[in-house]
Amino acid sequence: MINVLASSLKRPLQVLKSPAPHWVGDGFHVRTMLSYHRNGATVSPFLLLDHGGPTEIVPSLKPRGVDEHPHRGFETVTIVYAGELEHRDSAGSFGQISAGDVQWMTAASGVVHEEKYSQAFTEQGGTVEMVQLWVNLPAKDKMTPPRYQTLLKETIPVVEVADGAGTVRVIAGALGEAKGPAKTFTPLNLWDVRLNAGAQADLAVSEGDNLIVVVLHGEITLNGSDVVHASELALFDRSGEHFSITAHQDSKVLVLSGEPIEEPIAGYGPFVMNTEEEIKQAMLDYQSGKMGHLR
Repeated sequence: MINVLASSLKRPLQVLKSPAPHWVGDGFHVRTMLSYHRNGATVSPFLLLDHGGPTEIVPSLKPRGVDEHPHRGFETVTIVYAGELEHRDSAGSFGQISAGDVQWMTAASGVVHEEKYSQAFTEQGGTVEMVQLWVNLPAKDKMTPPRYQTLLKETIPVVEVADGAGTVRVIAGALGEAKGPAKTFTPLNLWDVRLNAGAQADLAVSEGDNLIVVVLHGEITLNGSDVVHASELALFDRSGEHFSITAHQDSKVLVLSGEPIEEPIAGYGPFVMNTEEEIKQAMLDYQSGKMGHLR
């Protein structure tokens, strides 16, 4: 266990199991491990996390995935562990990402997009594993123009954990001197952690931040006391900074931390705003074509 004062230790509040998996579109078999509907302010600035796969996709001619749909008021972050994904949207952005890559789409004022497996991967088939995270935007930024960031594997810094314990990919935020390539609207960290069986990582985040540790594969212990299995996550108290992760098996873990957005949330399907009136306006704007359409 990390050797720090008890007052600086960030303590888990609860360990949550994820519900049974379900299909999103015709291509993504996911577990919704995190949801603002279920977890509320304890997860701000994050809204939702789906872990898809590993799933075997049989060869086909027609790409599978999610057809045209809108978003407003937040960002979608997709991390690819296996497979190949194509994105296109009504703002004119296009991206293709494969294992190790990340796409960070800011829907903000509104965008229509689709996410499907690439034609080459569709025809070949294979294993798919991905995570999609939704990140909230503060009210002042919810109606800014959409933007799209393709974060290729080679642009994401990798930090070696002490004593050969594993690695941390810094997608957003910072770890030591390493800074993630993602541009964010509020202070947050998104770390993709791999730990070897029997190894320990001692980490720290900012005082007052929400902290979430998500176990995608393997089994870990937090601060020497709380065991978290695969497809489970731990929510932490806001006070404190330091925490430790000890892996009992080779483990794949996501660490999410961020400054909470202390604002009301009104959400309906693909829209996350601050009031019900704003949700109604988002629906009207999509229906009237103001968010655009895909050609």
